Order: sequence, then structure tokens, then C-alpha cells
Amino acid sequence: MSVRGFGPWQPQIGADVYLDPTALVIGRVVLGAEVSVWPYVVIRGDVNRIEIGARSNIQDGSVLHVTHDSVYQPGGLPLLIGEEVTVGHQVTLHACTLGSRCLIGMGSIILDGANVPEGTWIAAGSLVPPHKSLEGGYLWQGRPAVRVRPLSDSEQDYLKYLADQYVKLAQQYQEGLDVGETGLGTNASSGVI
Repeated sequence: MSVRGFGPWQPQIGADVYLDPTALVIGRVVLGAEVSVWPYVVIRGDVNRIEIGARSNIQDGSVLHVTHDSVYQPGGLPLLIGEEVTVGHQVTLHACTLGSRCLIGMGSIILDGANVPEGTWIAAGSLVPPHKSLEGGYLWQGRPAVRVRPLSDSEQDYLKYLADQYVKLAQQYQEGLDVGETGLGTNASSGVI
């Protein structure tokens, strides 16, 4: 696991966060309590900030990045992720906003300025184009993503269930790994708090 600064910024890592030894977290990144970051994830907050809310999970091979300040995008764009969000394997999130309790299916891509509100399910392999605002409470699917149908009560409950399961799985990993090897816990030199 590599946690490193960029310029004056150091990642801020909340309580009981699980960072896989192969994950990379750089710069202006805030990870809320009980977030889990799985193998080969890259979270690169160099030219803007990334914030990931409590109990969210970022699964294997996902790439998270931001947009810099320029004449084309004054102020740039951060990447903001709410609480209890499940980001599936090999997802690309670029300078977008995800509300709480969303599911982002495997292999999906969500681009600059897109807004995915609370309680949204993005089907595997979908593409949310730049600056697209979705409607919460629905399944979205396709390239580009289109609204398919409302989520059932059971599916809405499943979004919370997934987050709970990943918190439990991360705890199992933490209990089974040597703290010194993983960098878990308090380590001021790596920016872990």
C-alpha cells in the first residue's frame, strides 16, 4: 500500500479504513471511517480533491481521478463520493459526484461533472457522459446510460446491505493481516491519521 503526498497535500485517512497493500492513494484525498480500498485501486488527488464518505468501498482495479483548473474548466472539478457507496471492479470515476448508497457496476465509467444522486444503481459496463445528471432511485444502463426502471424496495435495501458486507469483509482482512505489513493504524509518516 502506498499513501503519499502531492505538494502540500497529504491524504487524510479516517478510523478503521482498510487499504489493500497494492492500493495507491495520492494527494488531496479524504477517506471517511470504515472505507475499504481493494487491490490495485488508484486514487489520485493531485490536481483537485477526492472525498470518499464513510463505509464506501472501492473495488479491485478501479481508477479515481479529478480535473485541474483551466480555461476549459475554471476551478477544475473534484471527485465526491457519498456514504455507503459500492464501486465495483475496474470502474473509472473522473471528477464526478456520487450520492450516498449508490451501486456503480463493474467496468462502468462516470465522467467529468456527471451527477449520480443517492440511491442510484449503474449497471455493469455503463457510461455516464460528462455533465449528465441522473435521477435517483432508478437503474441506469448502457453507453450512454439511460434510465431503465425504478429500483424496488428490495433493491434499495440491497444497496445498504452491500456496504455493510464490505465493511465486514474489510474487518476480516484487517484481523487476518499483520498491521506492520499493511500500514494500517496510526502512521504519521505516511499521512495515515
